Amino acid sequence: MHPIHFVHSTNHDARPEGKTIDLIVLHAISLPPGEFGSRYIEDLFLGVIDPSAHPSFKDLRDMCVSAHFVVDRSGHISQFVPVKRRAWHAGESEWQDRPCCNDYSIGIEMIGDEEKPFTHVQYRETSRLCRVLMQRFPDIGRDRIVGHSDVAPGRKWDPGRQWDWSRFRRCLARIRHLDIEVV
Repeated sequence: MHPIHFVHSTNHDARPEGKTIDLIVLHAISLPPGEFGSRYIEDLFLGVIDPSAHPSFKDLRDMCVSAHFVVDRSGHISQFVPVKRRAWHAGESEWQDRPCCNDYSIGIEMIGDEEKPFTHVQYRETSRLCRVLMQRFPDIGRDRIVGHSDVAPGRKWDPGRQWDWSRFRRCLARIRHLDIEVV
């Protein structure tokens, strides 16, 4: 168990008036693709990624994206956007006939890809984080934690085939200690 590390991204804005936070969207990310130990994800969410640092970054120039949280391979959680603010994580999206998921969701990125399994501590810490968010926002139920691929089908693949939803739900059901604090 590690405390949440807050890193202030400017890639966020106010949620529309009257929107209830009632959805968590899980994502997977690795930059460069298949690499898990770099600062490039943080640089991307801070808007300072160097597009010349890797050939795959050329499309990231001037991209303004963020997530509320990132869970790394060792279970460390970084928070980039306060949960009351709208992070720019889901893009063009829709859930249950409601467009613009960023307006009413919290985005959690897990460092991973479609090639390597997620780690045990990622399941544990992502579950703990989701349980804390469910307690803080009672409209988020177990059925309101979805993948990016669920809200942007055909456009996004994540968290992908390596994310074991059954394992995550079992882990979520076992969580009892809510000793992490989110901003």
